Amino acid sequence: MKIIAGEIYHIYNQGSNREMIFYSHENYTHFLKLLRKFIYPHCKTLCYCLMPNHYHFLIYATADSEKKKLRGNIETSELFNGFRLLQSTHAQYINKQQLRTGSLFKQKAQSKSMSEGDKHYEYYAFHYIHQNPVRANLMSSLADWQYSSYRDYAGLRMGTICDQELTYSLIGISKENFIEESEKGVEASMIVHLFCNFNHLL
Repeated sequence: MKIIAGEIYHIYNQGSNREMIFYSHENYTHFLKLLRKFIYPHCKTLCYCLMPNHYHFLIYATADSEKKKLRGNIETSELFNGFRLLQSTHAQYINKQQLRTGSLFKQKAQSKSMSEGDKHYEYYAFHYIHQNPVRANLMSSLADWQYSSYRDYAGLRMGTICDQELTYSLIGISKENFIEESEKGVEASMIVHLFCNFNHLL
């Protein structure tokens, strides 16, 4: 998929055969450290959620995101090359830890431009991403899941991965009503449109 600066993308992937990609707290924090190394320089992160067998990011593409990157004869973008490095480095780490071989992730990271359809896609995507742990019955409260940006926006943690001010200006989320808005369910019909040729992740 071509990356265009100034657009918002939902980027996601899951474990091969829906297997786990995170086994411990340290695995999640390792992934976020890799995120800072490989993804942070090439885009603005608006929100994220890491789940036991998949991940979601909502990102704002910058000029650096769409820069061309050659891998042999294959041309890609700096952003997707960053996700390639993120996944491959994390896979090596998990394979060594779990004494496993083969692909950890189902395929290369998938993306859906929020400009393709309803003008409010990014709003629904933002809340859907944060709601993942509750939808999957991992937690009863959004605030209980450590591995998403929800706590940062709710003022429960001083995280620095997401550009909150940019998110508020782009998506129209209310600082004052953030928690109340986050509790509202996202309709199933809208969720389908947040993905591009990909099995439902939950």
